[in-house]
Amino acid sequence: MTGLGEAAWLWAVKMIGAVAGSAISLAYILPPGRREAAIRFAVGVVCGLVFGGTAGLKIATELGIAGRLAPGELVLMGSAAASLCAWSAIGFVMRLLGNAGRGQQEAARD
Repeated sequence: MTGLGEAAWLWAVKMIGAVAGSAISLAYILPPGRREAAIRFAVGVVCGLVFGGTAGLKIATELGIAGRLAPGELVLMGSAAASLCAWSAIGFVMRLLGNAGRGQQEAARD
């Protein structure tokens, strides 16, 4: 039963980190529309949940503090970082696709 409690705690911490990372990103750079904001928020939360543990471990290892942090701290840090990175990546991709779409529209007019 102790294992189930610890797993549930790590999932909760992972969710908190993912939502916090997406919320910080939303406050930092507000997208132009609600749809884009919702897409970015959702992608950030999912990436934080999926990659939170791995990202936290990698960050802690690179900083040389892996042995000093509790599992919950690693997951929280990793989830927030993965969420922030996903937010930036989806913004870059959306801008790239938007510019590509404009280029195709201009080529079609010529």
